[in-house]
Amino acid sequence: MRNLRVNYDTLIKVSRALSKSRDPEEIIRMTVESIKSALGIKGCALFLINRQSKKLEVAASTGLSAEYLKKGPVSTLRSIADSLKDGPIGIYDVSDDPRIQYPEAAKKEGIASILSVPIMVGDEAIGAIRIYTAEKWEFMLDDVNFVQALAQIAGILIEMTRLYQGQKEHIEALASMYESPAL
Repeated sequence: MRNLRVNYDTLIKVSRALSKSRDPEEIIRMTVESIKSALGIKGCALFLINRQSKKLEVAASTGLSAEYLKKGPVSTLRSIADSLKDGPIGIYDVSDDPRIQYPEAAKKEGIASILSVPIMVGDEAIGAIRIYTAEKWEFMLDDVNFVQALAQIAGILIEMTRLYQGQKEHIEALASMYESPAL
């Protein structure tokens, strides 16, 4: 029961902090750090989908080596792909699951289990949050719900900050068009 309390406290703290930021990079970084800290896991990464290449690109991570993060392109069609359309997927043993795109890299990194949760904006997946554990971990509903709640909040805020930044740039461009030269 204590773990659930910590997750609620973390969720409240993080959602307050996230709602104050207008910087998508800060939102992403804060999300992965908060999840890793709250769950006491090996690592956490937030991926965003590159629409042209259909690859998941690491936007931020914590607890994972640079070597692991550069292991190769992460395909939206091959790497735990069902999580992007069907919702959260927990993999208890990465060494024995065909949905893992790079099982040898995961083993070398010391990863035993992975939870992949989609980041949704409306009905569209814009990315995924993945948590990595050093020991085999059967993900409980509370763990999944916690990560899913933060993924949902992060997705909304990422989209809002992108819109805000685009609107700000548009206003600045319009303002510069109408500036009159000094006389």
